[in-house]
Amino acid sequence: MILPERPPRVLIVYNQPVLPPDHPDFASESDILETVDEVAKVLPPAEYEVERLGYARDPRVMLDRLREWRPDAVFNLFEGEADRTETEVYHAALLEWAGVPFTGSPAFALALGRDKVRAKHLFRGAGLTTAAFQVIESSGPAPWPHPWPAIVKPACQDASVGIDQGSVVRSQPELDARVGYVFEKYGGPVLVEEYIPGREFHVHVVDGPAGRPEVLPPTEIRFEAGAGYWPIYTYQGKWNEQSVEYKSTPYDTAVELPAPMWEQMTEICTAAYRLVGMRDYGRVDLRVTPEGRVYVLEVNPNPYLNSKALVDGLKRGGRSFPEFVQTLVRSACDRAAGR
Repeated sequence: MILPERPPRVLIVYNQPVLPPDHPDFASESDILETVDEVAKVLPPAEYEVERLGYARDPRVMLDRLREWRPDAVFNLFEGEADRTETEVYHAALLEWAGVPFTGSPAFALALGRDKVRAKHLFRGAGLTTAAFQVIESSGPAPWPHPWPAIVKPACQDASVGIDQGSVVRSQPELDARVGYVFEKYGGPVLVEEYIPGREFHVHVVDGPAGRPEVLPPTEIRFEAGAGYWPIYTYQGKWNEQSVEYKSTPYDTAVELPAPMWEQMTEICTAAYRLVGMRDYGRVDLRVTPEGRVYVLEVNPNPYLNSKALVDGLKRGGRSFPEFVQTLVRSACDRAAGR
């Protein structure tokens, strides 16, 4: 008697939130729970055997579950513990060590995407235009050799953590004060960049047929707060739905660009995706000056999967979110089979 093959086992793994509800970064961390629900919802029970696992602090929880349940693939939604964000990389490396195929970028790409400083050097070395910058390794005065204004960022945070209206500075005293603040709150190193005026875009890149990168239609971040607000995508603008910045920073997922500009952006995003070693999907953040020059701000190898920018970009590119999620699972299973 030949038993029927069972459906592929998919373990959705995510970072169990650790921050209390009154923590200022609570929203960016707890958002993962909604994404887990959306992914589980589009994996049909008749086609996939799905379980969820959230963990934090103790990776043995995940390793034990992998050993017991033996999934065919892990759907990786682990973004790192909010107070130890480097665990995003450790988690992916553990999956690689255990020999378990998973969706999304490999550990080395996640590490590069988190390290804004090394990524900047890579962009520059590969000939991709990026803002002039300076890396500050220790708190204290650090003369700024480039034009003002400048923007000050934690070098190893994402989700706009550490970015607010005070991040843009126009003088050396303002810069020194902001650098001290970032060191005290987030630690070092600190990245200081020349502020680039212009339009801002989030562009998702996904693996297409035969693994070739496919650049999805762009999303523009509109800055409509007006006088008194720098046009930057702050933590408040991204996560605090009650804030002025959130209400006046809408996504435009239907933006149409002139062909020459879009061709330039497509070429740059494809190069950045390949350069960092992203897999399955990723995001490239760009600024375009009034003169039409395209700057790479940063890359995100593990972007928010359920974002309107990605969902609408997929739709405009001719595919649905459920189809995309299922393709990710099939790709991971194929990697396990060596296909």
